Amino acid sequence: MSEGDSVGDSVHGKPSVVYRFFTRLGQIYQSWLDKSTPYTAVRWVVTLGLSFVYMIRVYLLQGWYIVTYALGIYHLNLFIAFLSPKVDPSLMEDSDDGPSLPTKQNEEFRPFIRRLPEFKFWHAATKGILVAMVCTFFEAFNVPVFWPILVMYFIMLFCITMKRQIKHMIKYRYLPFTHGKRRYKGKEDAGKAFAS
Repeated sequence: MSEGDSVGDSVHGKPSVVYRFFTRLGQIYQSWLDKSTPYTAVRWVVTLGLSFVYMIRVYLLQGWYIVTYALGIYHLNLFIAFLSPKVDPSLMEDSDDGPSLPTKQNEEFRPFIRRLPEFKFWHAATKGILVAMVCTFFEAFNVPVFWPILVMYFIMLFCITMKRQIKHMIKYRYLPFTHGKRRYKGKEDAGKAFAS
């Protein structure tokens, strides 16, 4: 391989200006993502605000219903992955390998590990809204369709999918929301409780 054949290299072996620009842009983007990680409520409020702006845009333009339908299905798939355990208990029934969900009250506490973590769920959902917003600027994505049928299909799909997910949760006895290990009052905590 000769000099300058690798991706992003210029003739003199140094990274090209375009490559450096996009690398720097990626670093800035990742830095902002890292800074936003602890602000869960703020992130979701911004995402809900973006979805509200998107819905208003679609309503005012009276079009792009296929894009909205695709966005809804994408968000539904993300939500199902968010509610699902990382290791499917139905696959773990036969084998005793790896971690499993607790099935009895007195079993050791094991936190619920999601297939799609909250941060990745938020990031993918926000990117989906932004991509859908960009699509509304191109007439090619404005496919004429009778939108009430899409709404009916989406409601049916949502109900069927959630029913299946809830049955799965009931069958394998797990809740997708864990607030931490149960705390028991010790001697120090009991003294504080009686003092107040």
